[in-house]
Amino acid sequence: QVQLVESGGGLVQAGGSLRLSCAASGHTFSNYDMGWYRQAPGKEREFVAAIRWSGGSTYYADSVKGRFTISRDNAKITVYLQMDSLKPEDTAIYYCNAAEGEAINYWGQGTQVTVSS
Repeated sequence: QVQLVESGGGLVQAGGSLRLSCAASGHTFSNYDMGWYRQAPGKEREFVAAIRWSGGSTYYADSVKGRFTISRDNAKITVYLQMDSLKPEDTAIYYCNAAEGEAINYWGQGTQVTVSS
């Protein structure tokens, strides 16, 4: 049973930083892409960042490029999202995702990030 458990969300002032963690278990993720998505109130879920578990290639949405950094720890089977220079528009529930191709998708329960102005 695949489990993705996010942590690290919270309330921060604009310009501040947070680091989200996603602890993965229940599967071998070597062929997976691990990603972060977010959903703000009244909006659709959107892509934030992703990392290929094998090789470590990273991908970012234009809105977070240069401010957010995705990384992974192979030994801990954990993916991180370092978020710097946070803006009020970054306020959302952040979800961890594990995907293998287009057919297999797992989601975490989400963690709230609130950025005050």
